[in-house]
Amino acid sequence: MRLLTFLARSFAWQPFSQTLAGAPPAEAGAVTDAVVAFVQVEMADAGDRDRVFRQTLKHLKWLANKRQFQNVVLHTFTHLGGENADPVFAQALFLDLAARLAETGYFVSITPFGWFCSWQLDVYGESLAKVYKQIGG
Repeated sequence: MRLLTFLARSFAWQPFSQTLAGAPPAEAGAVTDAVVAFVQVEMADAGDRDRVFRQTLKHLKWLANKRQFQNVVLHTFTHLGGENADPVFAQALFLDLAARLAETGYFVSITPFGWFCSWQLDVYGESLAKVYKQIGG
């Protein structure tokens, strides 16, 4: 898994074009004061799912706690390198991450899966506001 995360003042997205056949309908959205995670789920993650899941969850919570944020956005972003996971596996992992975060008090948004989106991102300035992390692999 590869994560490019941001501590964002605001993040807004608008569906642009469908990239996966059968992708569910897409809606625009916006959040303020959120951890925005651009996530690439990789093929190797399927063989180490539990560890990847735990470390990703830990990283997102750690970053949210840096500014006491309760909002988290998961955005599929298959442009960080490596081999992409099967979309069914990747989407299931996203949904499980969202559910676990919600169980612990976070408000989670997932940008439309299977869609390219335009977006607007306003990021805070400190070093930790922009973090790249590779888990597994």
